[in-house]
Amino acid sequence: MRLTLHTDYALRLLMHLALAPDKRVTIAEVSDAFAISRNHLTKVAHELGKAGFVETLRGRGGGLRLARPAEEIVIGDVVRAMEEDFRIVECFDRDTNDCCIAPACRLKRLLKEALDAWLVVLDDATLGDLVANPRPLRRLLALTG
Repeated sequence: MRLTLHTDYALRLLMHLALAPDKRVTIAEVSDAFAISRNHLTKVAHELGKAGFVETLRGRGGGLRLARPAEEIVIGDVVRAMEEDFRIVECFDRDTNDCCIAPACRLKRLLKEALDAWLVVLDDATLGDLVANPRPLRRLLALTG
């Protein structure tokens, strides 16, 4: 399984916000810290806002902040909200499946079990877990505090 850049950036943005819970953070700050596209990050922030993970505040003094405490944001929920689909093989989609061995193949079940196990692991972690030792992350991102 490979996450899209969209999801990767979403997780990085959330981690950055979790490291500064009392501050409004701008797209520019996060973009500069991670050296990633502001345009792409703006789209990611919008999606995170729609999904209820981030509050976006417009205007002077605006920025981004977590919509709820980091300990309440489950990583599996973020990944499910940001990824477009989890059809890792053709046979996962009944509408487009043209695989000739699908009726007798055991690979689909194995991959489904692996995907489910992967999501279980992500469901067991929160954003708070990812930033539990903030000092090295803050240093790498040049954050004070």
